[in-house]
Amino acid sequence: MTTRKLDKAEWRPFFDAMAEVLGPKRAEIEVLSLNLGDQVEAEWLPLLGISYDPRDDIVDVALEGLDHIIDQPREIYVVEEEAGELMAIEVVAADGTRQIVKLRDPLMLPAPQH
Repeated sequence: MTTRKLDKAEWRPFFDAMAEVLGPKRAEIEVLSLNLGDQVEAEWLPLLGISYDPRDDIVDVALEGLDHIIDQPREIYVVEEEAGELMAIEVVAADGTRQIVKLRDPLMLPAPQH
């Protein structure tokens, strides 16, 4: 497994590409905060999509029955298997809170366009 940091210019195109191949996936959201400790926000709900809105500076994780908004993301990391399958996305908010979106089944992403 490898973890890589996405440049801010990659955020929107990455989530757009992810939306094109998402299909039926289930996700869990774990929130890690110094103030709150570690908490599971959502447990294996159907994932409808993830997007970055640069105008409002938010990451929106849409799950069935839950719209999880992350304000002012500072960093985004992706965790991938060696074959390039997406396993998890970690978003670090401006306040230092880490929010990890884990996929129950890996997602094969399309090759980056250059």
